[in-house]
Amino acid sequence: MNRLIRKRVLEEADYILKNNKTVREIAEVFKISKSTVHKDLKYRLKLIDNERFIKVEKILLFHKKIRHIRGGESTRKKYLKLAIY
Repeated sequence: MNRLIRKRVLEEADYILKNNKTVREIAEVFKISKSTVHKDLKYRLKLIDNERFIKVEKILLFHKKIRHIRGGESTRKKYLKLAIY
C-alpha cells in the first residue's frame, strides 16, 4: 500500500477515535470524499492495524445505528425553520 494512503488512513482512524465524528464530518476535515473515508476505515485500516480497526468499527456501527434519529432531527429542524419564515 502506498505510504501516503497508509498515513492518511491512520490519521483518519486516530481522528475518529479522538473526536467520535461521522464519516461525513471526517471527509470534510480531510478534504476527501465520503466514499474514500469509508473505504479507508472499513477495508484499508483492517489491513494496517486490526486493533484500531475494531475500535473504529464500533464507532461506525454506533453512527449507523442512530442515523435514522439524526435524519429525523434534521428534517424536523428544516420544517421548523420553514415555518418561522
